[in-house]
Amino acid sequence: MDWTFSHWLIFALPFAAVVVGFLIWMLSRKGVRTRVQMDAQLRANPDVNDWLVIFGWSRKVIYLPTIILSLICFLASVLKLGEGFMGTLGTIWLFVFLFNFVVEEFSIGLKEVFIFLLFAGGACIWLAYFGWLKPFVDAVGSLSVTMNGLGFLLIALVFSIAVAVSWLRGLFHYVAITPNSINMQSGLTETGEQISREDYNTQVDTSDILERLMGFGRIVINFRDLRRPAADFLVWRIGSKSRMLETIRGTLTVDRAKKQADSGDTRSTDVQDKTR
Repeated sequence: MDWTFSHWLIFALPFAAVVVGFLIWMLSRKGVRTRVQMDAQLRANPDVNDWLVIFGWSRKVIYLPTIILSLICFLASVLKLGEGFMGTLGTIWLFVFLFNFVVEEFSIGLKEVFIFLLFAGGACIWLAYFGWLKPFVDAVGSLSVTMNGLGFLLIALVFSIAVAVSWLRGLFHYVAITPNSINMQSGLTETGEQISREDYNTQVDTSDILERLMGFGRIVINFRDLRRPAADFLVWRIGSKSRMLETIRGTLTVDRAKKQADSGDTRSTDVQDKTR
């Protein structure tokens, strides 16, 4: 059909938004300080040897296996690999989705895992006693879950957008932890707050076993001022980050003014005292 002026205007709006966003970025890029820039700044600082920059992921990052498997199912539907294969793949997708749902929805510790294993073992013994175990296994094995390929793609997009938004937000809302203080960043520019090490303490929470098996855990920052709520961050690679946090909390950087007798001036020297 012949496009009118309104058609062309609406068609051009997304491209105009991209151009305007690029211009705003170019004009304000010198004042913007992201998480990546802060990490590079600390890396270049010769007075700081240990640091950690963290931000909080959305809980939807737990669904990363579901996102990957949803994309695989979508590609399989495009390639038309067969109804039987798609049914088996869809069943696997269902169980992966349910596993991710349980990890996100419930906090499962070692006690809960032990209770679940006892319950599952007791249920299997009960079914086997009445001769129902094999029919139950056959019924589960005969499951065939099918869905339109666009449905898998839509699910992957919804969860991916949630994860991407949390990563994008983490570029400007993060915490830089150094031996002497933490810098809590909360804006596009240099807007932040510095808190000395005496006014806060850190806690690593990996009590959720399933969450920990996926590489995630929580770093909680508690403040001496009880009127201020604790800052809770869901982080990935919690093992390496917790070890780095222990190193940082065991290190104290002290600046001392030392007079030089030969030159007669006062110079600042940086001395790092390791207190563990």
